Amino acid sequence: QVQLVESGGGSVQAGGSLRLSCAASGGSINCMGWFRQAPGKEREGFATIYTGAGSTFYADSVKGRFTISQDNAKNTVYLQMNSLKPEDTAMYYCAARFTYGGRYCLDYHNRIDFDYWGQGTQVTVSS
Repeated sequence: QVQLVESGGGSVQAGGSLRLSCAASGGSINCMGWFRQAPGKEREGFATIYTGAGSTFYADSVKGRFTISQDNAKNTVYLQMNSLKPEDTAMYYCAARFTYGGRYCLDYHNRIDFDYWGQGTQVTVSS
């Protein structure tokens, strides 16, 4: 059974930066994503990485500000968040699955697309 453990959330002022980590263990996965959910809103998938090749996808809402990366030796995926805005405030979740191709992985943006989930880490951005 795959387990995902997130860390790195916290509170920051607008314009600041945070780095989230997601450590994976226990199974075979090669497609990982970051989601976020603000109170009263749907869970939004905004960054995906195919760990087989390092290819990535970003939603327009975070493109140019957030970077998803991997350390295969540590089975860990990172999310570097820069130029944070108050509207980035949410619970952040990492998710994972196995897929047979990178082009499929980068199309996975919805909650139903992923099989495994972390417990979430809160990010709060104040103005």
